[in-house]
Amino acid sequence: MSHASPTPRTQVRRVAANAAYDAALLHAIVDAAWICHVAFTDAHGVHCIPTACWRDGDYLYIHGSNGSRMMKRLAEQECCVTVTHVDGLVLARSAFSHSMNYRSALVYGRFEAVDAAGKRLALEAFMDHLVPGRQADVRPGSDKEYAATTVLRIALAEAACKVRTGPPKDDEADLELPVWAGVLPLREQRLAPVVDEGCAVAMPAYLQRW
Repeated sequence: MSHASPTPRTQVRRVAANAAYDAALLHAIVDAAWICHVAFTDAHGVHCIPTACWRDGDYLYIHGSNGSRMMKRLAEQECCVTVTHVDGLVLARSAFSHSMNYRSALVYGRFEAVDAAGKRLALEAFMDHLVPGRQADVRPGSDKEYAATTVLRIALAEAACKVRTGPPKDDEADLELPVWAGVLPLREQRLAPVVDEGCAVAMPAYLQRW
């Protein structure tokens, strides 16, 4: 899969030098995400809903209750999905040259429903995306639970990425100003697991590695 040729919807025009359309970068940005934002419309207007997401192959997946307004509408219309990671605050010498370092992805298209057989595989992949090794350790979903759940997927075929890295970019005239400039890095940090009260089970190895 390649995104060498952007579509009219994915063509980045603002700071186009930060844009990329290749699959490897898109996959990496989606794989690092816990949450995506899905924009869609209904009779009440435009909505942008945060929801858990994961990738399997060339598709981004989401899930929800069969009664979910979003689940129902997404199978009927085009939508836009976004993922964003903020990696740092970029402090320049002038107010209007400040920026952020980030990785972002934008996907256009239409979600499609995953069938009953694929649904089980998809939700098992979701569990392993969240915590590798967890699926084999827990009670599997029941037929009733799977039947009450909708799984949708959208192809990563029409997408664009935008990434900024590095130091501030001040105007040359501002470089001599006596103002501190640089980057305040940000990163996601994993903390030690907190055991549920009443749980007497020894922590499994896959959580010790968390």
